[in-house]
Amino acid sequence: MMEKTPYGTNDVITKALEQYADMVRRICFMYLRNEADVQDVFQEVFLALFLHGPGFESEEHQKAWLCRVAINKCKDVCKSFFRRRVSSLDEMELPFEDPQESEVMAAVLALPPQYKDVIYLFYYEGYTVPQIADLLHTKENTLYSKLHRARALLKQALGGSYENFD
Repeated sequence: MMEKTPYGTNDVITKALEQYADMVRRICFMYLRNEADVQDVFQEVFLALFLHGPGFESEEHQKAWLCRVAINKCKDVCKSFFRRRVSSLDEMELPFEDPQESEVMAAVLALPPQYKDVIYLFYYEGYTVPQIADLLHTKENTLYSKLHRARALLKQALGGSYENFD
């Protein structure tokens, strides 16, 4: 059984929330773009962590596990019968103060899902291609190709003006 703090909350969950809450929200936002759905999946991810228990090899393993669970739960919501309506980006503000960052994130969100995952994990979470391959259960060469195509799409969407995707 997991240890409890004097306040009755789980130390593992509390620590994970402090470290990874923003990351999980960003992943959920990337897929769902709807505040209610983001909150629902966010709670499901950390409930899954609570049910999983403290069986991780390292903090990096826990972070990768949370990424994978968040992506899978978001995909499940996107495939659900009740989510047949189209969500607009206007429903929820982009979480960036800098207009250029908001423009870049809007371009990332407009990418097809297979490119969105790779760009987000590579640029926003700092994973290497071999780490992403392990996380997404995909071949490294496939990810290099997707990363190359995604960069080209982003450059095209941003008018070739953004050079951080080289």
